Amino acid sequence: MGDKAHTHPGAAGRASAADRPTSVRNVVLVGHSGAGKTTLVEALALTAGALNRAGRVEDGGCVSDYDEMEHRQQRSVQLSLVPVEWDGIKVNLLDTPGYADFVGELRAGLRAADAALFVVSAADGVDGSTRMLWEECAAVGMPRAIVVTHLEAARADFEEMTRICADAFGGDDPDAVLPLYLPLHGPQAPDGHAPVTGLVGLLSRKLFDYASGERVESEPGEDQLPRLDEARSLLIEGIISESEDETLMERYLGGEQVDVKTLVEDLERAVARGVFFPVLAAAPAAEGARQGLGTVELLELITRGFPTPLERAAPRVTTPDGAPRELRMCDPDESLVAEVVKTSSDPYVGRISLIRVFSGTLRADQTVHVSGHGLADRGHEDHDVDERIGALSTPFGKQQRPVSHVIAGDLACVAKLSRAETGDTISAKDDPLLMAPWDMPDPLLPLAIQAHSKPDEDKLSQGLARLVAEDPTMRLEQNQDTHQVVLWCLGEAHADVALERLRSRYGVQVDVVPHRVSLRETFGGKAAGRGRHVKQSGGHGQYAICEIEVEPLPGGSGIEFVDKVVGGAVPRQFIPSVEKGVRAQAAKGVAAGHPLIDVRVTLLDGKAHSVDSSDAAFQTAGALALREAAAEAKIHLLEPVAEVSVLVGDDYVGTVMSDLSGRRGKVLGTEQTSGGRTLIRAEVPEMEIERYAVDLRSLSHGTARFDRRYARHEPMPQQVAERLREELRAAS
Repeated sequence: MGDKAHTHPGAAGRASAADRPTSVRNVVLVGHSGAGKTTLVEALALTAGALNRAGRVEDGGCVSDYDEMEHRQQRSVQLSLVPVEWDGIKVNLLDTPGYADFVGELRAGLRAADAALFVVSAADGVDGSTRMLWEECAAVGMPRAIVVTHLEAARADFEEMTRICADAFGGDDPDAVLPLYLPLHGPQAPDGHAPVTGLVGLLSRKLFDYASGERVESEPGEDQLPRLDEARSLLIEGIISESEDETLMERYLGGEQVDVKTLVEDLERAVARGVFFPVLAAAPAAEGARQGLGTVELLELITRGFPTPLERAAPRVTTPDGAPRELRMCDPDESLVAEVVKTSSDPYVGRISLIRVFSGTLRADQTVHVSGHGLADRGHEDHDVDERIGALSTPFGKQQRPVSHVIAGDLACVAKLSRAETGDTISAKDDPLLMAPWDMPDPLLPLAIQAHSKPDEDKLSQGLARLVAEDPTMRLEQNQDTHQVVLWCLGEAHADVALERLRSRYGVQVDVVPHRVSLRETFGGKAAGRGRHVKQSGGHGQYAICEIEVEPLPGGSGIEFVDKVVGGAVPRQFIPSVEKGVRAQAAKGVAAGHPLIDVRVTLLDGKAHSVDSSDAAFQTAGALALREAAAEAKIHLLEPVAEVSVLVGDDYVGTVMSDLSGRRGKVLGTEQTSGGRTLIRAEVPEMEIERYAVDLRSLSHGTARFDRRYARHEPMPQQVAERLREELRAAS
């Protein structure tokens, strides 16, 4: 790498459909917000000839962050595909948001890609969330490389950043994280900072000067050789230690000169296998220039060192009923298996599905099977339908460039698949298959909404259905207890984007209202009640009297009804009517309008009339008896309690545990895990963790995550219950 001359590819930089899997590279760019991922994508597109010198698509428009919402948010909020071509290889660059709220878009990018570029800012270093993402990629063996950006920052130091990356990402083998090039600094500015103007290739021993805006190759000066040779020796040892040729290290230590071609081939194999992680530097091109610093070297690494789709492990495939299916993955002649990795809406085209083809060939006008399973808990119903593929295209900014087909290993967009949602499998109509979905984080921040007006109310359900179809990290809940519509999101920025999409894409204006948790009521002690429903004025009368006793039961008991009537005081046919009335009233609540639970209701006595008694009359009497008993008893409010598991770095354990205690939480225990992290288990009232997704991120600087599940309802402290009642009285 770094020893090959390149010419401007011009219009050839436009990527179209690939003709074979070996001519495709799928690369996802990841890193924290502000690291420069989008800028780097545009710099690579410029160098590949897909953009003109003004940084515009050749037929108009910007290459990424072209969505109006991203302009308003001033950050990437969605996955973007930017295909370019370099040396006859189609490179699908997947630009992901760096902000934690949009991790769903990041996970989709990881699913679609075969290798990852970790973009690290020399000004900001490596944060905890980037380390966690590196570990996630390591767990699945995804090949990775590191790109250091923002070298123009006042205190930027490439060598120091390389050491930081080796410590953060190297684990037990920091020598597997080494630079392929060293930066060349230009004249020192008045502020003492010397800008980076070029790179020195460690293997090729060539100097690549970008000062003119063009990559100019030359020989390094004598004064640069000591620094070059020291770094070169470390790189060679690092490459040889990961070589599949076990004799190479012994020969090298014995004084044998290893051929550069052999080193490059071993480097490429080690990168593709995910055991060696090169560090490179990159910077955008200056105004009017054609090539940004390090972009040629980076495209070389991608096309020559990153794996082809053929080298990716095959995702698990089954039939829709769960039977395993073996396929030759990434074979264009195999049965079709593709996956919707992203769904978006265009005001003119409609729904657009970004699809990664894993096997077979997808063709325009083909009828396919669309299968979606496993996300019913997030508002996505299981579905198996046949749909006709419309136009196929390759996206580039706002432009869609038509293609006739998409082979295994490539990505493209399909318009107007009306039932396809993110995560769905696309397969042959006569051979329906299903891919296992990828892991998605649980949305844990509730957003209660209501339509702003009657016209909005008519459009709300359709807008929400489209919203959750696009984003599987969002969950829609129609809460039967509180009668609220709740969107569960990953954070505040995620919620803001959801509201903006409802307004701008689907024309639905909503109001955000306070979220209410599902409270319950129960009796604090025994109480008796008499229900009398007697009406004799005109026509057919109504007559029913019943006497009950109510007593509390242990948590989780529900409503228990006991019949102890003797002597036929309440005829046998009307006893179920009393129970039905009691249960109906319990569901409505007896004090503050919350469902009544965990009580035993005993029917002791009553009276009936031979003509005027009826099923409806005894239902009403049963309800009246329960209300009268409640009026004589102390009613407790019960609040939901969640089991919470927090995975946090050891440095923040004390802070998190203290915060949980302040939320009326009870810590159940801790467990040491790998990577210097601790798992904290606790029980916390749900009222106290409504905004925990936001607060925990602040407490741990974005390095912790948590999950929760309902445990039980338990009595609310008296002072909290009183405060809640006062708030309800004030609101009414």
